[in-house]
Amino acid sequence: MDTILLSAMTEREGPKYQRLVDGVEASISAGKLKVGDKLPPVRELAWQLGITPGTVARAVTILAQKGVVETAVGRGTFVAPPPTPLFEDVWSREEQSEPYRPFVLREDLNAPEGPLRLLAPRLPDMGQSEAIRVAMVRAAKLPAEQLMNYPTRQTLRGLQAAALDWFADRDLGPLSAEDIVPTYGGQNAIGLILQTILTGPEPVILVEELSYAGFRRAAEGLRARVIPVPMDENGVLPEALEAIARQTGAQVFCSMPEVHNPTCITTPTERREEIVAVARRLGLQLLEDDCYRLKSSINPSYRKLAPELAWHVSSISKSSSAALRIGFGIAPKGRGGELRRMTEFSSFGVAQPLAETARLFLTDPQRDGIEQKVRQRISDYLHVAVNTLGLFDISWQEDVPFLFLSLPRGWRPSAFCQAAEARGVQIRSADEFALRDGHAPSAVRIAVNAQVPLERFSNAMQVLARLLGNPPEQISV
Repeated sequence: MDTILLSAMTEREGPKYQRLVDGVEASISAGKLKVGDKLPPVRELAWQLGITPGTVARAVTILAQKGVVETAVGRGTFVAPPPTPLFEDVWSREEQSEPYRPFVLREDLNAPEGPLRLLAPRLPDMGQSEAIRVAMVRAAKLPAEQLMNYPTRQTLRGLQAAALDWFADRDLGPLSAEDIVPTYGGQNAIGLILQTILTGPEPVILVEELSYAGFRRAAEGLRARVIPVPMDENGVLPEALEAIARQTGAQVFCSMPEVHNPTCITTPTERREEIVAVARRLGLQLLEDDCYRLKSSINPSYRKLAPELAWHVSSISKSSSAALRIGFGIAPKGRGGELRRMTEFSSFGVAQPLAETARLFLTDPQRDGIEQKVRQRISDYLHVAVNTLGLFDISWQEDVPFLFLSLPRGWRPSAFCQAAEARGVQIRSADEFALRDGHAPSAVRIAVNAQVPLERFSNAMQVLARLLGNPPEQISV
């Protein structure tokens, strides 16, 4: 051991405590130190190596945090045994202790006695909760300095690399790990991007006339004015976008072209290219939220079509778990530093334990299989909904966890939603996706809740079908 330690102290570069850490680990790898071997006392080792006791003590602390050694009070420091399989192998599903029993709220809106909430998609658990649980256990083994300090760009590189692989099936154009900025969910990414883009005392953003409410909420928080742009069955109208942008001096257009929320339409490539042409003529920034499609993208993203103008947002909330609150923002070419700085100004970046948990989950070899099972399960629920409501005007896609139901002429969506809730089914009116003074069609959005039995979801679809076929008097105009 002395030979390796002395070699590490004299031949390696870096702080002396790190050289000692490396030397001890090398001694273990070389078999010169075995499990249970006792290290010399701090002062004795310091004298042998010609360094201060404080340097030795710091090295021993780091080795203990890494699980390489363990200290017994009054006995000394010993080489520790290898970690248990649970910590050694993040993919292990072995139970090493009594299962955790969390506190459960008494009021469960998914319980049979409560209404079935179809307000927002809820993913089925096809193994991702256990994968996340195991990843969290592994993340708890981070060195103390990563559990005690602010995140840095260096500590987030592992998550960025994992995200790069996760984005591989999307047509985003040239992309590197450094281009990806981890955030606390997709909504956080939207807010940070708007903070990066918007300037002036009263900035203006444009949205589709039916639009994800999160765009408006983020803009309102920045005291920005939000203006809707008319749309058709292919998305926003390019000529209307150009006219309104010129009139208002808008700085950014926020859109969901891959899967529009709530209408479930996809903007085709030709329309996207027309929108990009407008944006280039006006210097209009494009913010694309791509969170809802559960598999590969169908069309090239705005980032692919206009890399100098397009900002991209996604998250794992709709494909794996909403609980982790992990999202990603991607800036246009040359502006990644601005977005990273805004993220650091806002929160110093994603917390290291959470970032490590997300990294471990995204790199789990079982993740692809889990996500495939999630898609299949969502598809099962969608098919039940389509088979039940197929006689009515519905828009849906195989890998999107909601449907858009256009009500027959003369029906009011708010009253329809109230009647549905009275029968135990909660859904969203299209009014909730329009600006306060905007126009909304007579329609509702039905989200897939795959956390309840398929039979219960099927019963809810039958309730809606009966309601559509036999409207109460108060629904009709």
